[in-house]
Amino acid sequence: MSSLIPSSQDLWFLPLGGTGEIGMNMNLYGHDGQWLMVDCGVSFNEPLKPDDLLTSEIVCADPTFISEQKERLAGIVITHAHEDHVGALPFLWRRFKCPVYTTAFTAEVLRRKLVQVGLTDQVPIIVVEENETKKIGVFNVKWLALTHSVPEPFAMIIDTSAGRIFHTGDWKIDKAPITGEGFSPQRFKALAKENILAMVCDSTNALKEGYSASESDCYQGLLSTIAVEKNRVVVGCFSSNVARLIALGRVAKESGRYLALIGRSLINMVSAARATGHWPDDLPLIDAAHLGYLPREEVLAVVTGSQGEPRATLNRLAADNCFDLSLEADDLVIFSAMRIPGNELAIDRLVTQFRGRKIRTLQSHESDVSIHVSGHPCRGELGDLYQWTQPEIAVPVHGEPKHLDGNANVAEQNHVPCQLVGRNGDLYQFSPQIRILRQQVKAGRIALLR
Repeated sequence: MSSLIPSSQDLWFLPLGGTGEIGMNMNLYGHDGQWLMVDCGVSFNEPLKPDDLLTSEIVCADPTFISEQKERLAGIVITHAHEDHVGALPFLWRRFKCPVYTTAFTAEVLRRKLVQVGLTDQVPIIVVEENETKKIGVFNVKWLALTHSVPEPFAMIIDTSAGRIFHTGDWKIDKAPITGEGFSPQRFKALAKENILAMVCDSTNALKEGYSASESDCYQGLLSTIAVEKNRVVVGCFSSNVARLIALGRVAKESGRYLALIGRSLINMVSAARATGHWPDDLPLIDAAHLGYLPREEVLAVVTGSQGEPRATLNRLAADNCFDLSLEADDLVIFSAMRIPGNELAIDRLVTQFRGRKIRTLQSHESDVSIHVSGHPCRGELGDLYQWTQPEIAVPVHGEPKHLDGNANVAEQNHVPCQLVGRNGDLYQFSPQIRILRQQVKAGRIALLR
């Protein structure tokens, strides 16, 4: 399996995870005898095989192909701090033992994870900045800032003697993000002059028309929803959505409530945001242990578990065995997150449990205003980026098969000459000829925590 070795004329792309599924992203680029890994993520509560009824708590792509030839792995690049892009690295790094390149915020989040697995100060993390270029083996990698739902999301240009690739990472066009600067079309329009051979692109919302709403719209929606409430409000969201946490901090301030976080991952993320200057100094947090002493109308708690995860805080609140907070009839639980495909049953079970105790719930599809916005591009945004960058080849990733097909369709409509749609384990050849060799590597999943 590890006999696949790219020559100096070859430029290859090999996804091991995240292509044909949402989550556990793990991508390899091959050129001149070396490989570059982009992202190393996890998924939660997933089966190891498609028909398995048993699920494992934390799952990642099987790294065997690259760990068996780790001397050829020049480095690992992490695009941003979401779990499906960085979460597996602390568990897998001992198999790779190579430098990790990422930006300051993601590095801060990663270091905290490494401490938890006994790798304190053992992993060489090279911190990069916007527009900086690093030589990683035979690859020259340049970082380009984007907008997404986490601080410091980056795309990259991967430059080789056999061609130039634009890897988008996760992105959207947000002109008014809550954290960081607004999306700048200029830097991407400039790529049209740089002969981009292949654009490897996020497909999550490729079936949705138009443009994704701004995080600022979500802030306004949450404010108008929470400001009229007279009882406790709990918001379930992803811990890594720092923009949403900042928005809720502002909502608390403007609606006369105290904000508390329940869940270690939330507290860690805000701590990392503070350490890297992304958390506003004027947004205080109270200790969750103090929530029980507050009048109902002054409580705003942000918790983990918006996907119905069995051990997360929302599940404990539904069962009324959360140490820091008890909910009563007519309190409100807001789900400020998308329903990730496959989690619908778990979420519905949670909602039924709350409603059985007469606790109200509100999901984004039930609300007239934005209480959640996606961090991913819809078809309008995809079309814009294809037109600006004008790649020769479109490579949809980060999505289920229907999303990949939708992305390829947008690329075709926007005059990208070639679309390559594949799956994990397929070998995409960009140079010297353009083609996909199907299932060249055995792609699978491994459990990091059962």
